[in-house]
Amino acid sequence: MSLTAHQAPTVIGEPEVVEDNRATTQLVEDNRATTQLVEDNRATTHVAQGSALTEQPAWLALKDAAIQLQSLQHKDGSLADPADLPAARAHVTTITAAIRTLAPLFPHDAAYLAASIVDFERWATAGFGVPDFLDSLQAFQPQRERVDGLAHLVVFPMYTQNGSRSRLVEAVLCEVIWPEFIGELETTYTNGLFLSLRFLDFTPGYDTNSAVLFPETVAMREIPAFTWGAIFQDREAARFRRVVRTAAEITKLDLPEGAQRMLSDQELTEKTFVMWDIIHDRTHMRGDLPFDPFMIKQRMPYFLYSLEELRCDLTAFRECVNIEQRLSAAAALSDAETEMRDHARLVQYAVLFDRIFRFAITGSRVRNYDGLGGQLLFAWLHQRGVLHWTDTALAFDWDDVPSAVISLADAIDRLYWESIDRPKVAHWLAAYELVRAVVTPHPASQWARGLSDDVLSGPPSGYTDAVLDDEFPLSMFFEALEKKMRPVITSTEGIRGTDA
Repeated sequence: MSLTAHQAPTVIGEPEVVEDNRATTQLVEDNRATTQLVEDNRATTHVAQGSALTEQPAWLALKDAAIQLQSLQHKDGSLADPADLPAARAHVTTITAAIRTLAPLFPHDAAYLAASIVDFERWATAGFGVPDFLDSLQAFQPQRERVDGLAHLVVFPMYTQNGSRSRLVEAVLCEVIWPEFIGELETTYTNGLFLSLRFLDFTPGYDTNSAVLFPETVAMREIPAFTWGAIFQDREAARFRRVVRTAAEITKLDLPEGAQRMLSDQELTEKTFVMWDIIHDRTHMRGDLPFDPFMIKQRMPYFLYSLEELRCDLTAFRECVNIEQRLSAAAALSDAETEMRDHARLVQYAVLFDRIFRFAITGSRVRNYDGLGGQLLFAWLHQRGVLHWTDTALAFDWDDVPSAVISLADAIDRLYWESIDRPKVAHWLAAYELVRAVVTPHPASQWARGLSDDVLSGPPSGYTDAVLDDEFPLSMFFEALEKKMRPVITSTEGIRGTDA
């Protein structure tokens, strides 16, 4: 079947750090060149894991010193009180000594850990002004060695998204999640800057809702070209399992067999989230895009972020439907292909239930773009008759769900394709109409009533100012669900894979 322009599939984009396609081939070659080195290093790393990295005295000393140093820092990372200079220097001495002790357990990170010591010592010698860890950040290249189980020691002054907004010294022990079938998947959905991680231990900045490790959060003197971005899939999976388990009980939802397996198997769910995120992440730079999809340093109505994040999730959903269908029709499959086919079905459940049960009711109602995306998906499926809330029980017509979800992806793709020919604010208005056709705006909304001529003829900032903090309030369904789910949503803060 031929496709019209707006129907062209929004398949596979680049990760949330921009990857230059021209460099992809060289990156693959570099990855191959490091594989043997990583395998050689794994024996040393696994010895450390067998001795429990988290129980290493040097790690415990480093973690404690970082926490003590945090208490002396201003929000920009500098020393808050000059009187604390001797204490701060003592803490840095402990941190650098611990890094030296631990470094042999992480030979693959030797250059980074050496540079980290230099950055810490330079910071201390200069009197603990605003920290600059650009040199060690550029030496840290974990995306080059994506080997399942490979451990990393990460220490930076940084903020943690959905956690601390202050650039405090944070330390993390983590390990890579990279099963064989993901390596096979990545040969098609190339995403050389994406890294999937599992927490081992961390300082308080990650005892929060933060589930990402992004280089742009590090304190540094200038902004380089970012070369990787990491997601802690164990936290994503653990939150999903705890929230969906409770939501299914509250809504009396009869979960399909695959979703039930995810609730009882943390490792299975982690792999599912890796597959989801590797496709989601690279979608941000692929497709008919009328704007910078990252919307970096742009002040825009928050519902545009809702549509972009939802577009990426629904692309992952669509691609996993295609993968499942293609591999199910194959005459013979390798072990990796079998696992890929099975996880493709699980990704569909993950996108659906995470969006509806967690995203829609997590966080405040102040410009909650992920929350709106969950509301939009729920209402779209309900209005198309594949989701039912009847007799206080939730049910899905599973055979019809994929086409209904993909139809929402098509609607967003069409909006993007058409908006390439529109002025910016006309795109904003068209996007609002798509959302309001599905989710009801607040009765006091200026956008819903129609913006005044003064706003329409003025600068884009006037449009953004007119958007209410909670432009699209929760429906009665979600308002009631949120009250019942509030304790379990709160309980997922700082969750680890072993907690779910």
